Amino acid sequence: MIFIFVLGYTAIALEHPLKIDKAASALLTAVIVWTLLIIGSNTILPNITDSTTVVEESLMHHLGEISGILFFLLGAMTLVELVDVHGGFDIITSKITTLNKAKLLWILCFVTFFMSAALDNLTTSIIMAALLRKLIHDKKDLWLFAGMVILAANAGGAWSPIGDVTTIMLWIGGQVTAANIVLKILLPSLVCLLVLLTLISFKVKGKLNPPNKEKQKHTIPEWEKKTVMYLGIGALLFVPIFKTTTHLPPFMGILLGLSVLWIATEILHKRKPSELKKSFSIVGVLQKIDTPSILFFLGILLAVSALQVAGHLNDLAVILDNKIGNIWIINSLIGVFSSIVDNVPLVAGAIGMYSLDVYPQNHLFWELLAYCAGTGGSILIIGSAAGVAIMGILKIDFIWYLKNITFYAFVGYISGILTFLLLNQVF
Repeated sequence: MIFIFVLGYTAIALEHPLKIDKAASALLTAVIVWTLLIIGSNTILPNITDSTTVVEESLMHHLGEISGILFFLLGAMTLVELVDVHGGFDIITSKITTLNKAKLLWILCFVTFFMSAALDNLTTSIIMAALLRKLIHDKKDLWLFAGMVILAANAGGAWSPIGDVTTIMLWIGGQVTAANIVLKILLPSLVCLLVLLTLISFKVKGKLNPPNKEKQKHTIPEWEKKTVMYLGIGALLFVPIFKTTTHLPPFMGILLGLSVLWIATEILHKRKPSELKKSFSIVGVLQKIDTPSILFFLGILLAVSALQVAGHLNDLAVILDNKIGNIWIINSLIGVFSSIVDNVPLVAGAIGMYSLDVYPQNHLFWELLAYCAGTGGSILIIGSAAGVAIMGILKIDFIWYLKNITFYAFVGYISGILTFLLLNQVF
């Protein structure tokens, strides 16, 4: 299973040289590892009579969790695309007048950093990807800015109890409290971002060539633009409120927002010609959604969940605990590993290994885990939900990211850990 996973991961990384879409490689990897798991279920689960049924149930359990992420991604992408097609983002981009690359990068990264704490890193990255397409024409500049947005989104999500799936897990599980995670992780996350921006500023010089504004076939009244934009942004901002109030998964909140916006746009365009109505409706927008990215997400998360069910990720956690023991090194490595496999099962493994009797609420271990799991995924582009989303939307190459962004991501990641260590020693 590990061999097949590594092989599939390599195919994903070499998507452009192989000329095979990463979604196809991810789906094939997922199916093969689950097939191997069920074939070898008697060996892996020797004490269980009907081991194949257990594997089947595990698959359906993980598929349920993954589907929640996929429906959230689909809903958020549709909302953002709907706002975009109505020209809603033109209202925002018209306010950004600077063409200086370095200045624009700092502005966008700080907006992303705080927005991902209020929303979450996945939603924020989807919104910022749409904005970047409006602001930047050159592919090299676009990818560089997008790479920094991924880093800023993950750094911003790490210090908020609702900013990243892993911090949500730790918050709901009682390992951390909301106020404490903000107090302890905000500065390390901010240092991580500042170090990244300072380093990358030496690389970003000159002025941008803004993209040519697309001539729209149909003129949209200003009030319609604003109505759809406010409803769309409001729907996204309402998701964390909905989750906190109802305790339902985030995808339910995004589906609520999508349905309201769907009805609103139907009413807005009901008296317009059918061709015009179709181009501004959900039906037309859904044709623009990057479905291969969603299938890639499905494949990679299914493949990782197979390794989790087989016990490989738990074995990794045990090895880290037995062979190393130092919580600083363990958490630092968990962050690095979360850029290779999903950070959610790694954090789930850590939560399963250590009870609150061993490390009580708001212990240093949990705080450091929140930072490392949240920001470590930025080291590789497929190590975080934000990275996968932007990779699909803007077609960023895995190898390009590895060459141009990974080093900065790692330096920023280590800077945040050292800041956390210094604060811990002082206070």
